This record gives sequence, C-alpha cells and structure tokens, in this order.
Amino acid sequence: MGQTPPTIADVARRAGVSKGLVSFALNGRPGVAPETRSRILEVARELGWTPSLQGRSLSTGRSFACGLVIGRSADVIAADPFFHSFIAGLEDEFSVSGQVLVLAVANPGRQEEATYRGLAVDRRVDGVVLTDLRAADERVPLVAGLGLAAVTLGVPDVESPFSSVAVDDGAGIHSAVEHLVALGHRRLAHVAGPDAMLHSKRRRDAFHAAVTAAGADGRSIETDFSAAEGAAATEAILSAPDAPTAIVYSNDHMATAGLGVAQRRGIVVPRDLSITGFDDTDLGRYLHPALTSVTTDARAWGRVAARTLLDAIGGGERVRLDLPASTLALRDSTGPAPNDQSG
Repeated sequence: MGQTPPTIADVARRAGVSKGLVSFALNGRPGVAPETRSRILEVARELGWTPSLQGRSLSTGRSFACGLVIGRSADVIAADPFFHSFIAGLEDEFSVSGQVLVLAVANPGRQEEATYRGLAVDRRVDGVVLTDLRAADERVPLVAGLGLAAVTLGVPDVESPFSSVAVDDGAGIHSAVEHLVALGHRRLAHVAGPDAMLHSKRRRDAFHAAVTAAGADGRSIETDFSAAEGAAATEAILSAPDAPTAIVYSNDHMATAGLGVAQRRGIVVPRDLSITGFDDTDLGRYLHPALTSVTTDARAWGRVAARTLLDAIGGGERVRLDLPASTLALRDSTGPAPNDQSG
C-alpha cells in the first residue's frame, strides 16, 4: 500500500502549532507572525503536503492563483536569468500554499491593460506581482481599481495602496564604480536599461553620482536590457574617441555580450578593459575571465514577494520591506587601469 499523504495535522504537529494556525498560514490569512508563517510553510514543504485546491476554492471564494505580467519582449525574458530565478522563488512559496502562478507577457500599453483586466474578470487571480516599475506607473491605479491585491517590486513614485519589496540596487552600482576608481580608472561607461524603468534610472543615477564624486568621467547608453543592445552599446562605446577603460553593465546578460565584443576586437579583459555586471548569475562565474558582478538574490526576492502578496490577499496591512542592499562580487574581469590612462 502507498504511503498516506501528510495532513494539516501532521504539519501542525511537526511545526509545534495548532491546526487552526496552520490553516491561517497556508491560506495567507492575517494574524500569523511572519517567522511562524515561514516555519509552517517550510515544514509543509519538507513533508510534501499539498492542498485540495478545489475544496478550498469552493469554501473561500478565491481562485488560489496569482498573476505575474511581464512587460518586456518574450526574447528578453527567455534569455534573462533574473526572471528564471525570481519565478522559482515565487513557486517555492506558492507550491506549498496551493497557489497557481499565472504568467503572462504583454507589451506596455493597451495590451498590458487588457491582460490585467482579463485576469480580474471572474477573479481568475487573487492578486498580482508588479515588476519593472515605471515612472508614473499607470498599472498601480489600474490594478487598484480592478480590486486585485498586489505587491510591487520596488517603491512606486506614485501613491500606492500596495505593499512593496525593494532592494537598493544603486548601492551595488556605486560599489562597482568605487572599485574601478580604486584600480585607477578615470574614464568609465555605463550600459543602462530603459530610462522609463525606475530601477534602471536608479542604477544610472547611482553610476553618475559615484563617477562625479570620484572626479572621474562617465557616460551612459540606454538599452532594452537585451544582449543584442548590450553588444551594440559596447561597439559604440569602444569605437568612440578616448574610449573608456571600464564599463559598468546593468545586467550580466549585457556584460557577457560586451565581453564577447571586446574579445573579438582584440581587447584583453581586464588588461585593456575592465567589465562589471549585475545580478551575479551562475554563467558569469564560469566565463573567462570570470565576471565581477553586483550580487542579487532573485530567488529570495521571489519568495519574499510571494509571502507578502499572500499576506495582502489575506487582508494583511500594507508593508514596505527593504531587502539587504546589493554588494559587489570581485572576480577576474576587473583590474588596474591601463598605464597610458591620464588621471
């Protein structure tokens, strides 16, 4: 005979709490301390407990589904490891609480608005995660008006009724510039993401602030975060008169492309050019030379975002959570500035 599936009673016994508290935690209802909720979810995951979704939906009137609408091209999403890790983090939490993740890719504008409206029809989802916040982001009042719970990655620059989970990624860019300046670099460039995205602008502003504070020269080029545009930006930077001796990229994806461009041009990294990335992806650690990169824990960010959204769906109060600031992982793609660089 097969092994009997674990029950809520088993989870409660292992976690040392009541069955009622386990039910509250697994259903994302308020009244459960964050550390207790985390312990219960971890025990449920260890025991392999799975909920009866149909029964819970009928009894609560909820869909037990959460939406993630990504406003980037499908090609960029497919190639960017950040989203893979972030979604894995969401699933870490949703899988043990019985949530289904509904993923959609939509171009910003009418298509995106229609996607959110479609998710709200007949409560196809209970809540959504808002990523890649934009200046004066219209999605915040849209989602609020649709009556959906939500959590934002980052803090919007407009009034928001939603909880947020943020990371000071500007600190990582500042650390990268300080590291390069300490190595003697005085001409630097930044391959940035779209200006309309708040986190991209924050990284660009941090770059220019750090360069100015160091008395160095800096320039930046806007891209869509893709490898293709990262490579094109690198070509333009390296072809310019008085080319920089260091390039700070806004993600590892573009930094990897930039490294390839430099090597095809006969430029030796880091002897002739230093390169830094952002996100500290696994692939960057195995390049030659290994990539110096700003570290972020996208999977942990996904887990925290999922827990925060579940709490919001359960009626919890709005919160602002600040995760640890990003730091710089030093590897072989950065080195002393070339000897011929003027100070």
